[in-house]
Amino acid sequence: MLQERIRLASLRDKVMSAAEAARFIQDGMIVGMSGFTRAGDAKAVPLALAERAKTEPLGITLMTGASLGSGIDKVLTEAHVLKRRLPFQSDPVLRAAINRGEVMFIDQHLSETVELVRSHQMGPIDVAVVEAAAITREGAIVPTTSVGNSATFAILAKHVIVEINLGQHVDLEGIHDVYIPTRRPYREPIPVVSPESRVGLPFIPIDPAKIVAIVVTNQQDSSAETTPPDADTRAIAGHLIEFLSREVAKGRLSNRLGPLQAGIGSIANAVLTGLVDSPFHDLTMYSEVLQDSTFDLFDSGKLVFASGSSITLSSACQARVFPNIGKYKNRLILRPQEISNHPEVIRRLGIIGINTALECDIYGNVNSTHVGGTHMMNGIGGSGDFARNAYLAVFVTKSLAKGGTISRIVPMVPHVDHNEHDVDVIVTENGLADLRGLAPRERAEVIIANCMHADFRDQARDYFTRALKRGGQTPHLLNEAFEWYDRLEKTGSMKG
Repeated sequence: MLQERIRLASLRDKVMSAAEAARFIQDGMIVGMSGFTRAGDAKAVPLALAERAKTEPLGITLMTGASLGSGIDKVLTEAHVLKRRLPFQSDPVLRAAINRGEVMFIDQHLSETVELVRSHQMGPIDVAVVEAAAITREGAIVPTTSVGNSATFAILAKHVIVEINLGQHVDLEGIHDVYIPTRRPYREPIPVVSPESRVGLPFIPIDPAKIVAIVVTNQQDSSAETTPPDADTRAIAGHLIEFLSREVAKGRLSNRLGPLQAGIGSIANAVLTGLVDSPFHDLTMYSEVLQDSTFDLFDSGKLVFASGSSITLSSACQARVFPNIGKYKNRLILRPQEISNHPEVIRRLGIIGINTALECDIYGNVNSTHVGGTHMMNGIGGSGDFARNAYLAVFVTKSLAKGGTISRIVPMVPHVDHNEHDVDVIVTENGLADLRGLAPRERAEVIIANCMHADFRDQARDYFTRALKRGGQTPHLLNEAFEWYDRLEKTGSMKG
């Protein structure tokens, strides 16, 4: 089996244990690891690093595509291996360390990380650790369930460690499309003109002499933590489908809509699943993460093609899809995240971007990352890449949190990730606010009326009415703008 997976015979002598391979990573290094939303992540070498850190000083800067699975971030945090982390994470233990100031977290748009490395604004990468399904006869790396930033990490790193994962289906080979943009200022246009466009290589081309170690693993990706659709997410999906149907009726969209993007998470996944019972057909996706909903839409016949950077599925969907990945192979592409999230391509294709908001304010500003304006949750991820460039930038959220004590629609968000200029539509279970072409005062009226929960609507209207008397293009009472948060901290509820 190793001969089938490691096809360049001269590299077979590089097979070693994870502990031996981890010796190539030293204290103070910058390490790039594969992994994008729990998919295709390195699984053995990081654990060996954590074990080694028990007996010697070992602290690194860790770059990935996005979040890691298998508890990797947790183990590395507890072992004090992580000194600096970017560009995205979702682990509660790491999150707590970030908010205590113990780990320096750089929250970046997912399209930007390798651009900064390539232009020497960050880095250089000392060691890249990349999970692979195989190594070709020429020494190129065939990724597994994600591409993420793996390609550029491997190309630019001084040394490369490859984890050959026998648990990843060999039929994944051929699903990838690795295209690396040319250098600025002479960069050519990225030639992706549709989700189906294949413009690169089905592997990561590197000099095989850079491969210093190969570690053999046999482990599935961590499954996505999704929850089934509930009444609220079904209502959100219903409002969005009704809105898109009106757009079709007005001639702004066809029944194929535009290429769809959905951010990671249960709400966005549930909203896309709702399209199974919609009047739309022959849909395409140009997204970053392909979730359960992607394959639900495939199996229903609604979806004809999907392009992304990773495949992240629940355990039940993994069992259904991966043993039969060949069935979907000619309808899937996995790209580097700098291509899946590239502003040029997103703007050209006319993406309908659906992302989850932590909270919104009455003028359409969206907070995706910070609880109470100070404490990091996961990171901005790719939502900014899509929101700023999409044909339609949609943000979805439930209107209440913590049993109804918190309103997700507030007078002013204490942290802004997506400002009012980048947000077209806000949807909650209560209704939808189409913000296109509206001035701030008009936005406030429609958001309060359509999206806010009834328990907080009068409270918001009172604030807005009094702010209007103060005047301004975007009326606010600055001495009261964050009063809801102050009340929450003192009483446990935002309710007045």
